[in-house]
Amino acid sequence: MSAGAVNDPLVRADLAFFSALRESDVAVLETLLADQFLIVDVASGSVHTRAGFLAAICSRTVSFLEITTFLDEAEIRVVRPGIGIVIGRTAMRRGDAEGAITEVASRYTHVFQLDGERWRLVSAQGTQITVSGS
Repeated sequence: MSAGAVNDPLVRADLAFFSALRESDVAVLETLLADQFLIVDVASGSVHTRAGFLAAICSRTVSFLEITTFLDEAEIRVVRPGIGIVIGRTAMRRGDAEGAITEVASRYTHVFQLDGERWRLVSAQGTQITVSGS
């Protein structure tokens, strides 16, 4: 991705999602997530609805202490007018309600739909990156 890509509205929407996660900013997440939003949890593989995801963030059942995105590795595509896909990589430190902290490296796929002038996240899937002894 080029250095100027940060100015792309689709990239800005993706970065805003991660920023809102770090800040546990439910108000921003509510504007970013489409009504039909679904997320596949990187740790468990379980599927969560928009309401369930927002509730987990709001209650701090899940919190994100740190999220690093690697924009230089991101693939951004508008596959047809109004549908965009971002495939990227993150490193995160995640906390849970019991205070346990987990570090996860992942690749993710985010699917966005244009809603007027705003890209809204419809689907998110994270896949944990594991290091094998090769």
